[in-house]
Amino acid sequence: MKRDRNTAGWVRIRLLVVLQSVMTVELVFLLSEGLWASAVWLLAIMAITSAPALLGDRLPVRIPPEYEILAILFVFASLFLGEFRSYYERFWWWDIALHATSGLLLGILGFLLVYVFNENKRIDLHMRPGFVALFAFFFAIGVGTLWEILEFAADRIFGTRMQKPMLGDASGLTDTMWDLIVDVLGAAAISVFGWWNMKRNERSFIEVWIDRFVERNPGMFRG
Repeated sequence: MKRDRNTAGWVRIRLLVVLQSVMTVELVFLLSEGLWASAVWLLAIMAITSAPALLGDRLPVRIPPEYEILAILFVFASLFLGEFRSYYERFWWWDIALHATSGLLLGILGFLLVYVFNENKRIDLHMRPGFVALFAFFFAIGVGTLWEILEFAADRIFGTRMQKPMLGDASGLTDTMWDLIVDVLGAAAISVFGWWNMKRNERSFIEVWIDRFVERNPGMFRG
């Protein structure tokens, strides 16, 4: 397991270096063109993706490298590629793919939160697998719904274009409904996968990652 952790840490560092280099090139271009607002926004993205690695143990919660890799890739794909490189407009499936991914990631986070709330990493001894999977599912759906509300509010209040209107639907309702449908499918997939492994008493990658989270944050758990 220690070797796996070292491998994940190695991948995280090199991935971060590559992505930061790509964004630095874009930043130089923005500054040379005098696009100051975009440059500030890009700097914020660079800060978000590098914060866990830079802050390290100073964070209140120590994040395992596996979680960091997924978070970094998701932020890069959604904010940098999606917004700056216009992947949302260039590829019709980009937004759908990201929402499916967010459903999976939020489902994993839902499993983790059950462990945290129960304050014991062996919660399968106290809660039925069906309940744990159901909690993870509805947690992912709840966060996805809140995000859609945020997109709607931002578009109406600040005039942004977070909702991506589809052909023949200027209101953005179709985009919102497809986003929610894909969120549900992603959350359902990871929840069923977690439930199936818990029922069969088999260790999945979800449990491995959660064990590493518990190991790095012993103060959040009793035993």
